[in-house]
Amino acid sequence: MEYLLAIIIGLMFACGVYSLLRRSLFKFIIGVVLISQAVNLLVFTSAGLTRGEAALIPNGQQTFSGSYADPLPQALVLTAIVIGFGLIAFCLALTHRAYKAVGSDDLEAFRRTE
Repeated sequence: MEYLLAIIIGLMFACGVYSLLRRSLFKFIIGVVLISQAVNLLVFTSAGLTRGEAALIPNGQQTFSGSYADPLPQALVLTAIVIGFGLIAFCLALTHRAYKAVGSDDLEAFRRTE
């Protein structure tokens, strides 16, 4: 399973970098979204995948017994998703405003503005 996720993460990074290199501002935002989601998946996968195991200590015990899911990467990814959503909302609002001002989403058109 980790090998499949590694290939998916690599493809997401490649598609994100390719989208960043395009001339369209909307495709640039899609590239940022792809790379941020690839990083989230990378952090989540690097912590190790455990199926069917909880990240909670059972009642009456002081420590974990057996295998368990690490809660720290899950919390970090959840926080990164929320921050990424705010960043994407800001970028879309900024793109909409820039499109109204310039009249094009081509990045070369922004060089000709005053």
